Amino acid sequence: MPDPAVTLRPQRPSDLPLLVGGDSPFDDFGPIAVGTHPAPSRLDDAGALTVVDEAGQVVGDISWHWRGWGPNAGSRCPMIGIWLRPEHRGRGLGRLAQRRLVEMFFTHTRANRVEAHTDVENVAEQRALEAAGFTREGTTRGAQWRDGAYHDGHLYAVLRADLQPAG
Repeated sequence: MPDPAVTLRPQRPSDLPLLVGGDSPFDDFGPIAVGTHPAPSRLDDAGALTVVDEAGQVVGDISWHWRGWGPNAGSRCPMIGIWLRPEHRGRGLGRLAQRRLVEMFFTHTRANRVEAHTDVENVAEQRALEAAGFTREGTTRGAQWRDGAYHDGHLYAVLRADLQPAG
C-alpha cells in the first residue's frame, strides 16, 4: 500500500480550534485556551505548520524551536514536535510530516541537525521518528514535566549527511 499524502502548510485561523495540542482541555496550569492567531511559519525562528492529509483534512500540527549546542549560529538546530488529532493517528502521517519538515529545514536553512524528543513511553512516536530517518541518541532523565511529575525522554536527531545519497 503506498504512503498516504501529507501536506505541511501555514496555519490558518480556521485551523486553530482543531489544533488544541492534546486530548484534554486542561494542562498543568488550567484550561487550555484555543489559539487566536496562527503560529509563524518561518523556518529560521520558532514556528509551526498545519499537517493536512490527502483528503484535505487538518490532522494536526508540527512545530519547532531552535536550540544551541555552541556559541555560534552554526551550532543551532531546530527541535521539532508533532501532535496529531487522535482519529488520524496510526496512518503514517506523523512519520511523513516529520520527514517532510526535516527535508524543508535541510533545503531552506543551514541547519546540520534536526532534533526531536519524546517520552520514553511513547513507542508509536519513537517508531515514527526512526522511520523518518532519526537516530535515538540517548535518554534525558527527568526532562519533561507532564501529568504532575517529571518523565524521562528519548532524544533523537537526524543529520544533513544522513539524508545525502551515498557516493
